[in-house]
Formats: sequence, C-alpha cells, structure tokens
Amino acid sequence: MSFATDSPVHSSSSDDFAALIDAELEVGSSGSSPDEQDNEEEEVDADSDDENGDDEEDDSNDDLNDHRNKRCKTEKLDDLEGPQGSTSQGLIEEKLEVSLNKDTCTHPGSFGQMCILCGQRVDDESGVTFGYIHKGLRLGNDEIVRLRSTDMKNLLRHKKLYLVLDLDHTLLNSTQLNHLTAEEEYLKGQSDSLQDVSKGSLFMLEFMHMMTKLRPFVRTFLKEASEMFEMYIYTMGDRPYALEMAKLLDPKKEYFNGRVISRDDGTQKHQKGLDVVLGQDSAVVILDDTENAWTKHKDNLILMERYHFFASSSRQFGFDCKSLSQLKSDESEPDGALASILKILRQIHHIFFDELDSDLASRDVRQVLKTVRKEVLKDCKIVFSRVFPTKFQPENHLLWKMAEQLGATCSTETDSSITHVVSMDAGTEKSRWAVKENKFLVHPRWIEAANFFWQKQPEENFPVSQTKNQ
Repeated sequence: MSFATDSPVHSSSSDDFAALIDAELEVGSSGSSPDEQDNEEEEVDADSDDENGDDEEDDSNDDLNDHRNKRCKTEKLDDLEGPQGSTSQGLIEEKLEVSLNKDTCTHPGSFGQMCILCGQRVDDESGVTFGYIHKGLRLGNDEIVRLRSTDMKNLLRHKKLYLVLDLDHTLLNSTQLNHLTAEEEYLKGQSDSLQDVSKGSLFMLEFMHMMTKLRPFVRTFLKEASEMFEMYIYTMGDRPYALEMAKLLDPKKEYFNGRVISRDDGTQKHQKGLDVVLGQDSAVVILDDTENAWTKHKDNLILMERYHFFASSSRQFGFDCKSLSQLKSDESEPDGALASILKILRQIHHIFFDELDSDLASRDVRQVLKTVRKEVLKDCKIVFSRVFPTKFQPENHLLWKMAEQLGATCSTETDSSITHVVSMDAGTEKSRWAVKENKFLVHPRWIEAANFFWQKQPEENFPVSQTKNQ
C-alpha cells in the first residue's frame, strides 16, 4: 500500500518552535484543528515525493537559517531581566534586539539539525523524532517530559485520557482492488461517494488501487470516545495510507487533529511504542488487534477482535471460510466489537475519574484496566481437558494466563468447586464428568471471546463436539 515515503512538509515561521508545540498540544486537547493541518496535499507520487520532500526540507532549513540570522539576538520578553522586571507578553518587538547567550541554551529540540530555540547547530542524536508533528522535528528527552507533563495536566482538567487506535482490522479493513474475488465484484457498484465520506462506509480509492470498508459503529464510536479521550491513530501502514484512512474516519478533522502515526514514525522496526506519543504511559489506553506489536505496553492494551470484511483479509490470517463480503453480511452495529469496547472505555473512564481515592495525577489507567479485566470471569473456576499439548506446563499456556487475567481460577483437577470444563473434545473423561455433574462444558473460544469483549459470554454459544473415532 506504499505510494510515497512521506507527506508534504508544512513550513514553519515560528519564532519559538517549542511554543508552537505547546500551542498545538493546547489546541489538541480542546478539540480544534491547527491551520497548518488544513493544507495537507493529496495523492503524492512515490518518486516525486522523495525528491520534493528533500527539496522542501532544504528550503525549510534555508528559511530557518535566514530567519535565525535575522533574529538570532531576539528572545521572548519573559526570558529577559531588565530594570522593569520580566514579562511573559509574547515575543519581543522586531526593533528590539537583545544578545542571546547560546552557551546557556539547553537545546530542547532540533529541526534540521538546528536548535528550535537558539538556531545553533545540534549534532546530538538523543531524544525522539516526531515527524508526524513536523518533518525533521526532534525533541530532547527533557523536553518530551515537560510537554507530556503540561499536556497531562491540561487533559486531566478536561477529564480526558489518551486513546491510541490501530487502523487495519480494528477500525476498518482494506484490500487491493486486484485481490477482490469474483464473489466480491458486486462491491464496486455499491461503493460510497468520496465527495462526502461522512455518510458512507465502503470506499473505492482508485488512485490507490484499493477498497476500504469502515467497521460498523465506527463513527459513533469515534464521536463518543472523543468526549473521554484525546485520540491518536497508530498504524503499521505507511504515512500516505494512514493519512487517507484518517480522512475517511475523520473528514472534518474533529478527532485526531494531526495525531496520525505511521510505521515511518516509529523508533523500532515492526513494533509500536508510546515513545512517539506525547502522553504519559499511565494515562494511555491502546486498542489494537495485534498484541505482539506492543511488547513494551501490554498493560495498556485492549486486544480487539479482528475485523475481516474482505476475503483477502480472511485468507491472510488462514481462515478457510467465506468472508463477510462474500456472505453479503457484516458485523452488528449495536452488538459488534466497537460497541462492546465503547462500554468498557466508559467504565474505565468512570473508575479513573470518579471512583479512585488517590490524587488525580498519581492515578494509573493500567491498574484500572487490570481491575476491570479481572471482573470478567471472577466467579469461574476452570479445568482444561485436552487443550494443551502433552507434557506442556498448563500454567504457561496462553489460555491459562488469559483466563487468570480475566479473574478466573484455573485448576488441573476436577472437584465440586469447578464451574467450567474447557475442552475441544466432548468425549474426554473430564468432559463427560462435566456433563454428569451438570457443569458447564465449553470450547476454548469461550475464553477468547470473553477476552475480546471484556464480558462473560453465554456458554451455550460455545458447545463442544465429540471428536470422530473417539
């Protein structure tokens, strides 16, 4: 899905880029859009984009050099000490020039290897690049801490947390047009207009040779989630793809406000990390269908059930069955994955802000997630039958750990306290014992479904059949 290596650069004439970042954070928390986000160009050719991107960065650096040469002795009034004291009334008038001691600048960040404050060349490679905010922007670790702290205080005042959202299989499903099966050709005649994407859910992006289906309930989800969270998109797709998907999900730029992170912005290959999110880890909730993408932040993660609308998506993950598009069906709006998770997000938000007794700034949403998760199967005592490989330590198996995270008690032996036998074969000794003792006999998918929906599922929906030749 790669069509370009990066999006066009927005040039900046800010006298103090750190102040610009602070202003952007403030605007982001209040839900309005910065002007510079309104001018993003579309449909950039891959080859020309590489060249233009380099030219633009050179031009931007030249402009910045000229600007710094003209005003290298100009500073904010609140950084000066004079006979009439200090003030924080913005930038000094252009006629007033004051000597700037570059040796005292801490270089909070750089843009094109130039300090965003003093204009001095910075060769230090420490810190993190935030290319999705501005191409070439690199912030030092201390500045990142300061910005996160500032934004956190502002967000908590508005009773909001952070929500990081994956795209593919979480909010939508995309496929290449040449991957559509004969049974899916009908979709080309049912695609919605790109002139007003807010009213559609199926889009044919011919300039990208692609079709995208938004997950049912996604527009309501984003609208209601935005009232509780400051939201980011974070995808393993490339940046042009991420920006196009953001246009479909947020055509009025109400929800993400430029907070669109792609694989081009990450600091580690094939991994996602909160180091490129300007939010404190203790206040971030993540929705993603791929747990392994967040090896350092699993405590922040709500694992999503994958949305497989197109046949190519089902094949990609090894499902030998017809896809939703082939069946001319779709997820339920009121009972689907996004509707279910929205209820959980409301619960998490309520507990964080209204039920905890500790100081607001010291609260940790990761602890809230653990508490809510442990309520799902808290009254269940489970024994497994023919689920794990022979000689495998059961407590090390994913299903065992998953059940315990959901609050269940797991056992290797049957007794009167057992409530559920989890098995893949109704003919095993423990399975027959469950039927005889009137215990629940369920398939392992019962635990997996509870994990996806954060809610105990009806046992009768997960029956166990007897293996042939038993």
